[in-house]
Amino acid sequence: MTAPLAQASAGPSLTLLVPGGLWLLALLGPLVLLYILKIKRTRRRVPSTWLWAAAQRDLMARAPFRRLIAQLPLILQALALALLALALARPASRGRAFTGDHVAIILDTSASMSAAARAPSGEATTRIELGKRLAKDLLSGLTPGSDALILEAGREARLVAALDRDLVRLKAAIDPIAARDVEGDLGAAVALAVDRLRQLGGARRIVVITDGNLARPAALRGVSLPLEVITVGDAVDNAAIVRVDVRSGSEIVAGANGERPEGREEVQAFLVVANFGAQPRDVYVTMRQDSALDVLSSRRVLVKPGERLPVVLTFRPSPGDYRKGLVFELSPPDAMPLDDIAYGRVPAGDKLPVFLASGGAGRGDGGRGGQPGTASGSSAWLERALASDPMTSVTSGGLADLLGAPGLDPDTFVVIDGACPPDPPGGDLLIVNPPPGRCFGTLVGQTLERPTLTSWDTADPRLRFLTLDGVHLRAASSLAPDGAAQALIRAQEGTIATDISTSSRTGTLLGFDVGESDWPLKASFVLFVRNLLEQARAHRAHGITGPARTGEPLRVSVPATARDLQAIGPAGERLEVAQRAGVAVIAETPRAGLYRLAWQGPQAGSVVIPANLTSVAESDLTPRPLVTEGGGEVAVSSAAGQPDAHVEWSWLLALAALAFVVVDVWYFTRAPRPVRGPDSPAA
Repeated sequence: MTAPLAQASAGPSLTLLVPGGLWLLALLGPLVLLYILKIKRTRRRVPSTWLWAAAQRDLMARAPFRRLIAQLPLILQALALALLALALARPASRGRAFTGDHVAIILDTSASMSAAARAPSGEATTRIELGKRLAKDLLSGLTPGSDALILEAGREARLVAALDRDLVRLKAAIDPIAARDVEGDLGAAVALAVDRLRQLGGARRIVVITDGNLARPAALRGVSLPLEVITVGDAVDNAAIVRVDVRSGSEIVAGANGERPEGREEVQAFLVVANFGAQPRDVYVTMRQDSALDVLSSRRVLVKPGERLPVVLTFRPSPGDYRKGLVFELSPPDAMPLDDIAYGRVPAGDKLPVFLASGGAGRGDGGRGGQPGTASGSSAWLERALASDPMTSVTSGGLADLLGAPGLDPDTFVVIDGACPPDPPGGDLLIVNPPPGRCFGTLVGQTLERPTLTSWDTADPRLRFLTLDGVHLRAASSLAPDGAAQALIRAQEGTIATDISTSSRTGTLLGFDVGESDWPLKASFVLFVRNLLEQARAHRAHGITGPARTGEPLRVSVPATARDLQAIGPAGERLEVAQRAGVAVIAETPRAGLYRLAWQGPQAGSVVIPANLTSVAESDLTPRPLVTEGGGEVAVSSAAGQPDAHVEWSWLLALAALAFVVVDVWYFTRAPRPVRGPDSPAA
């Protein structure tokens, strides 16, 4: 443990922040000299020198100086000069000193720092504001000649101000800092501070200002430089929504033989409400659509101390509700309003749209598939298997119908039989019996007569819970994928099914006509199709290839033809968005809320993406011990014992100097008082 950075002295002291300003006192010498130098007088003839005896003695003296006589102007001017010199020296009073030649101040900006707090004066504020005031007080307590840098520790470390000795600039850099809706990680900020100070000489210190509610407490272990942790804020009770999930399902009704699905579609929101306080919380949990005041569903629940209570809210959606944003709220709000709100999205309906497109003969062998433009035997079996799922809506047509379909749902599960267009619309993709050539990175080669199936990737979700034992094929195309890991089904003669997924969709390629095999007669065929549909349904429900948590990038699947992407944040701000290979990436999501992404192109569209904090570590505002042992020197203290900000008196001294100057001017410019003679009349 190191000694605290704030070293107490015997009592309040007066310190000159800029001692060099006292050089102005050197002007007192010339000022006095002006008052003792003799004035060179001109010669004039007078009738008598009796009235000028004193002046005559002064002229007859050989010394160039005269005796200094205390005069009011001299006193006023000397006092004004001394006060100005002291004002330039910036005198300040403070009770303790803040030592260190180079100091790094790290301010925690995680979500828990937005919790309500009380200032020492009793006024209501937040933990982040207390931390900012403390950071400024520490800067005010720096010894002359010391420099400091400011870092912000959210999910990522950010340098707010580089090493500087100008306290005005450093304090100005602290003002715009605000708490973010993210889990904090002090480790990155501490590592950055160590890297900046490691090469410097003299005394180096790192100060971390935090509330102690760290998502990663081990981040303070093993620091190579002296580290002090200063905690702000008191323990407060808090309740929060720590989990949210929205799904589409069927309404459950109570019947004579127990509960059963009624068949009507409903949106089901599953939430977990946690109480981190010491007292029970009676709260209302409500659900409403974004930008709407009407409540769709609500429940009143009693959450016991330390309990995590599941809550289910439901409503029946109308066609215009699909893919709209949802807002969940706890009321009444508590000390941390941020985690009393969570966000979701209405699923895109309970039935998955499926488009089955027949593109013609696959290998053009004349016997299996017919002429180009006619359907092969696969389509009938595929349509039957797809329609067997009651939660699908199947549309059949030609390849031209698919490519020219206006307003096709971007999440449509697309099945193409006998063709391989380069850029088909829709979501997940199944291509059956393609023609020879390149197909999504896989080379479709020669025909394999009566291949013998040897293995299949049972670890892949598309082939789980099924077996291909006893399946016989009349013919299949030899497939050569870019990578060996893409092979899904292998025959003795080569690979006949591959994974053709891209970053924006899951794709499967079957190099044979299922109608010329006995696979449709097996239960494994229906199970294979169901696996594909379930995977497509899951992708449709989420629409995101990465986690939608604050502080993490949002990765959103968009059509490969999308252009002119625009991303809008929860507060209406425009965000930077990058696009590559059918995936749009919003790099930073510092706020919880609903993000909106829109794009132009042949498949123009938009999507709403909810981002939530839902962090137990940030919502639990009860005191927790900090893990500081191991490797370095760490001191933990409370903000109550830290240095007070110094009080500068420059403005008061400058005002007093101005007052003396004004009195001096008045003294010289005042009207002379008339002298009354003996014969003067009385007033």
